[in-house]
Amino acid sequence: MRQERNNIFAGIDWILVFIYIILVSFGWLNIYAASKTAEDVDMISFSTKYGKQLNFICLTIPLIIIILFFNSKFYERYASILYMVSIFSLLLLFPFGKEINGAKSWFNFGVLGLQPSEFVKAFTALAVAKLLSDRQYNLNLIKNQIKAFFIIFLPAVLITLQPDAGSALIYLSFFFVLYREGLTLNYILLGSTFIILFILTIFFGANWMFLSLFILISILVGYAVYKGGTHFLRFNWYKILGVYLIVGAFIFGTGYTYNNVFKQHHRDRFEVLLGLKVDNKNIGYNSYQSELTISSGGWFGKGFLEGDITQGDFVPEQHTDYIFSTVGEEWGFVGSSFVIILFMLMLYRIIYLAETHTNKFGRIYGYGLASILFFHVIVNVGMVIGLLPTVGIPLPFFSYGGSSLWGFTILLFIFVRLDAHKNYDW
Repeated sequence: MRQERNNIFAGIDWILVFIYIILVSFGWLNIYAASKTAEDVDMISFSTKYGKQLNFICLTIPLIIIILFFNSKFYERYASILYMVSIFSLLLLFPFGKEINGAKSWFNFGVLGLQPSEFVKAFTALAVAKLLSDRQYNLNLIKNQIKAFFIIFLPAVLITLQPDAGSALIYLSFFFVLYREGLTLNYILLGSTFIILFILTIFFGANWMFLSLFILISILVGYAVYKGGTHFLRFNWYKILGVYLIVGAFIFGTGYTYNNVFKQHHRDRFEVLLGLKVDNKNIGYNSYQSELTISSGGWFGKGFLEGDITQGDFVPEQHTDYIFSTVGEEWGFVGSSFVIILFMLMLYRIIYLAETHTNKFGRIYGYGLASILFFHVIVNVGMVIGLLPTVGIPLPFFSYGGSSLWGFTILLFIFVRLDAHKNYDW
């Protein structure tokens, strides 16, 4: 047993590792297709996107070895410290970060740039697991809920201030973890209700939504009085008024924020998505070209390096956030389905392994990993096929970028290490 403990590869779930290797390899093939030029350039040259990505992939090997070198208790014991260091890295961006596309999200180290937000997700998952795995921790208590919310939303707020709202949205995925550990479903239902109200307010306008709300509540109150008598109003009028005022304030607040706080390009994206505006040449160009690229692939695709839209470079940033459109054109519906199935298999495997943990810390971290990956895949694919607005969220293990690849690798292989040691009493 001690000899197995000293072997960093002992107990590793090779199924999970194998899925990871397939996703990273297939992702690189599509980055190559999306960024290949007519010139014959060395595969590992930093002058090309695919060359850089191949170097990033090679560097994941020592990174994985370092992660596996530490035993599982290290990540549990130092979860809080790792979280605080990651928060500090976000704070350092404000004085020292490099501004790219209007956001201070990067540290620049010559030819290499690092985006701290891609790494903070893993350490936030560790911190949440550390907090919730405490035997004295009861998630039904309001004060404990506030602690969990603070850990989750502190990095989200700092990332939003960069500003990078897309990356900050990922932290909503932690509500799935909290729900698994006993948080009432009311929070998720409440959040979903306000999201629906937000979208409807944009679509119909604040005045119409406020009037519709008044009519709806009047109908419901009338029906309740009809069934229960006038004593219903005598005991519940203040609750009805309170709900009406809170929801009404949210509706008008949404209208004001949308018209006065959101920038024009943010409003344009929502209006294009909701069909309020057709703009396939400017703000809606990326989504339109992405949908066109995917649909052109048909069932079986045009073949590797045979996608004329991809090769013509018609989809901006196709090697990053829109990499899935390359899969759709060159590998078709079958290839796209294969990628989705791989992600679903990975998620299923993570949840299955998490549920086998006798250590609560490992289980909670596993659910954090699964929730983050699920949120990324759903939002990115939904964005690429035009179901969701463009928010700049990468496809895990697929999209171009060292920070993204390394961040997801750290996130995954910490769980691989926790799972490998779940039967050891350290």
